[in-house]
Amino acid sequence: MNIEQCEILIIGAGPAGAVAAALLRQQGRQVLIVEREQFPRFSIGESLLPQSMEYLEQAGMLQAVVEAGFQYKNGAAFVQGDRYTEFDFRHKFSKGWGTTYQVQRAHFDSILANEAEKQGAIIRYKHEVIAVDVDGNKPRVTVKNSAGQHYIIEARFILDASGFGRVLPRLLQLETPSNFPVRGAIFTHIEDNIPINGFDRNKIRIIIHPQHCDVWYWLIPFANGRCSLGVVAETSFLARYQGTETERLQTLINEDPSTRQLLVNAKWDTPARQIIGYSANVKSLWGNNYALLGNAGEFLDPVFSSGVTIAFKSASLAAAALQRLFAGENVDWENEYAVPLKKGVDTFRTFVEAWYAGGFQKIIFHENQQPEIRLMIASILAGYAWDQKNPYVSASKRRLNVLEAICDQPR
Repeated sequence: MNIEQCEILIIGAGPAGAVAAALLRQQGRQVLIVEREQFPRFSIGESLLPQSMEYLEQAGMLQAVVEAGFQYKNGAAFVQGDRYTEFDFRHKFSKGWGTTYQVQRAHFDSILANEAEKQGAIIRYKHEVIAVDVDGNKPRVTVKNSAGQHYIIEARFILDASGFGRVLPRLLQLETPSNFPVRGAIFTHIEDNIPINGFDRNKIRIIIHPQHCDVWYWLIPFANGRCSLGVVAETSFLARYQGTETERLQTLINEDPSTRQLLVNAKWDTPARQIIGYSANVKSLWGNNYALLGNAGEFLDPVFSSGVTIAFKSASLAAAALQRLFAGENVDWENEYAVPLKKGVDTFRTFVEAWYAGGFQKIIFHENQQPEIRLMIASILAGYAWDQKNPYVSASKRRLNVLEAICDQPR
């Protein structure tokens, strides 16, 4: 079987893989990406966070994204029945970008992959990793191309950016159960036909189910009059609804009066899909000459749109560690990659747990909110979950518990 050599092999050409490739090319490294799908391809997770813009800028991809004409985004709106609150990410505690975009991922991911190629990365589409051996001095992967032929790539280092495909976790038995209940999402893209008056297309809209605080909907407007629409709930709840995925989603949407009214003129022109059990974790984010990026390592939950930001952060940290490695330095992958990455992930985790328990909802809808605390929370919702100067990052669980207790006090 043919054996190829490369410096850095990246599995997956999605956001984490493309940004990592660009950052490594800036260092002069040889980068080969193998991608199972043919781009453009559908992917869910369309609402970016402002923090992600920093990494696009680092990777030299910002201009291409800006010029693509995506829907401008400056915040998030939360709705429960008659209650409404919104966060403008331009008004936040942490320094940095306060705006970003809501993107159709098929186009967005293709732009990033194309930019990585322009910077010298090689991408092979419809090439699937089917086996891996990391026991030697150089890891080896077996790849199957679109013609069904197998070949081997021997690399100095592997970055797994395969997202929900989770290639190395599957092949190396690295997966561990998530501590979140098994939830699912039913979602689609529609022509929304929402009237301009009274609706802010510059914000993602997160709607809480009228009777169930742990069931929520997302509505993410796009620039072309379409939107991404979905519902998230535990699988036992979703199992109550019968019919096609589109029929189930329509029934669930109709249970919320405000969303039903917003979408009264919508055209449901794309069949809905369902994913189940998306939350995942691993024993370790790194091993012998490999590291896991983004969703390949851990995926929490879609409620705060943190997935792409975590993917970019992991790409940036891994590229910096590899720069030191190729300079001949010893790299402590646990303390220089895994620990820093997990600090932000754990901040998001605390907020996700508080969301599903209902405590975070009490906080954001409380009538007497302190402006400075709103700025700190806005920073985390904007993706600045690694800013240790923010008390709601450095002590997120304790701070949220105290804030929830205050909100529970009788007025």
